[in-house]
Amino acid sequence: MDSLPDAIVQCILSNITNAKDVASSSCVSKRWKESIPYLNRLVFTRNVFDNLKKYSPDDIVGHMVSSIIRLEELVVYCPFTGSGLASWLSLAGPSLRRLELKMDDNLIEQNLGSRNPSKLDCITAAMNLESLKLWGVNMTHCPKWDTFYRLRDLQIVGTVTDDSTLSAALRACPNLSNLLLLGCEGLKYVSIELPQLEVCNLDFNGLGNCSLYLNCPKIQHLEVQGCSWIRVLETRLLRNLSISNTSGRVNGVVFGKLVALESLEMRGVQWCWHAVNEMLRLSGEVKHLFMKVEFTGDSDSLQPFPEIDFVDFFNSHPKLTKFDIHGAMFAALCQRNSLKNVDYRFMIPCLEEVVVTVRSPLNAEQKMSTLESLIQYGKKLKKMRIKILQMKSSHSSTDDFFEEICRFTRMNRRIVSIE
Repeated sequence: MDSLPDAIVQCILSNITNAKDVASSSCVSKRWKESIPYLNRLVFTRNVFDNLKKYSPDDIVGHMVSSIIRLEELVVYCPFTGSGLASWLSLAGPSLRRLELKMDDNLIEQNLGSRNPSKLDCITAAMNLESLKLWGVNMTHCPKWDTFYRLRDLQIVGTVTDDSTLSAALRACPNLSNLLLLGCEGLKYVSIELPQLEVCNLDFNGLGNCSLYLNCPKIQHLEVQGCSWIRVLETRLLRNLSISNTSGRVNGVVFGKLVALESLEMRGVQWCWHAVNEMLRLSGEVKHLFMKVEFTGDSDSLQPFPEIDFVDFFNSHPKLTKFDIHGAMFAALCQRNSLKNVDYRFMIPCLEEVVVTVRSPLNAEQKMSTLESLIQYGKKLKKMRIKILQMKSSHSSTDDFFEEICRFTRMNRRIVSIE
């Protein structure tokens, strides 16, 4: 080992990040032990101290952190206290660029009482952070953070918080380009104004009645789950948009012009029809459209989609390349009047792939007509997948419909498949 060039030694050690492996590698040779202080990343796994009896996890993490000259990334999944975190960050805080903490084990902290410093407040010692990831955070009080000017990536997974606390935390991170909030509870009205934000993924737990206001002129990718009202002002750069609500109803959406939108996903049990219609109206430039909304209706009563004209729909979405239709949307395109008088010049210019999910044999004739029209007018269609999902019926129409789909598949076997 002592004969290896310095570059080879550093290359080998740069791939050793697990704290247990780092401690073991220091025993390989004197030269390796002397190289340990030049590592820049440490990862403490959840079970790394399971058999530990003599020393506390806080002490061991602190010893290893203090032995490294310039630590740039610290990942701690094992239990720790606020005092321990404060101690580590007092040593490594100025050099840290990336910090990831699993904070949902509060047993030790609770036993120590209020004298133990807040884990959230301790993070302010790492003022040069570029990425911060927190798992299992109790944000019931505003964190005592100074401004993280260099922070670009903030990810919080599993948190209980409120509107004002979240707003205070985001104000301390004014230059974020990536924001991920998953499994957030306790929120009612969320306002996000971040001038540099490009990627935003929001997942709110609860009744699905949260309201969202977003003013981020550079936003390019947005995923929202659990909101009833959504208002997004600046959207000229937005390319990917996903809106889902599995617990409540999507009542209203307000967006600016979606001139750059390439991908749109709409999911949920119930959307008000004007919200569905507004998204379809705004997404004229979309290339990939995924629709899995089961029902519409402006009240608690669930209603089917109204008729959607087949020709008007595809004329309004001329760039559509991939179309994933589930249930209600497919049924809405399969109305009897939609394909009566089709201009001979009509065609679907860009459509290459269609995924159709069928759940009912009702109106089988219209559904088969729509499938045939997709083949007939989709001049560039290369692939059609038909998913038959949970079709429960003892009526003979179920078997007849399935036979028709099988016949249709055989006739177009180069393009069509059944799943």
